[in-house]
Amino acid sequence: MSVWNARYAGEEYHFGTEPNAFLVSQQNRLQPGTSCLAVADGEGRNGVWLTEQGLQVLSVDSASVAVEKARALAQLRGVKMDCELVDLAHWDWPESRFDLVAGIFIQYANPAAREQQFAGIKRCLKPGGLLLLQGYTPRQLEYKTGGPSAAENLYTEALLRDAFADMDILHLTEHDSELCEGAGHCGMSALIDLVARKRT
Repeated sequence: MSVWNARYAGEEYHFGTEPNAFLVSQQNRLQPGTSCLAVADGEGRNGVWLTEQGLQVLSVDSASVAVEKARALAQLRGVKMDCELVDLAHWDWPESRFDLVAGIFIQYANPAAREQQFAGIKRCLKPGGLLLLQGYTPRQLEYKTGGPSAAENLYTEALLRDAFADMDILHLTEHDSELCEGAGHCGMSALIDLVARKRT
């Protein structure tokens, strides 16, 4: 069993069933009827919430246990969400398919894989499409309240500004905030939020 399948095993939802607070804070940017990719969506809490806002969501993750739980959560909440088991390292990111990409705590990727991942995100966004990204900064290693233990996987403002220099950055900020997202993310956390638009 993979590390992620082991993490998601059992009845409980490791990161809870409520959406990420940053995602909710961006609700005014969401347009019902538009297409959305929820990257590494785990057990579906964010994808399901986005579906509830009227978006047409594709929720992808590499852990089969998580994908099944995402399907179950969507059914429980009475929404139709497409879920796919995907290895993002080898996925053929569809070109210009989505109006919105949500990447919430997708920091399992080392720098080489992250570069590939960010290129895929940009590729699959339609011109004018939005990226909503939240992750941890290196200070998270002091808090130890979730996220990767490898410093190289963490984001800084300079890293994201450089990585998305070919997009219009609408919002980019680092902050320390309390998170309570299941057992997986709980306590004071060092966060960074990015909203960026693909140029037309």
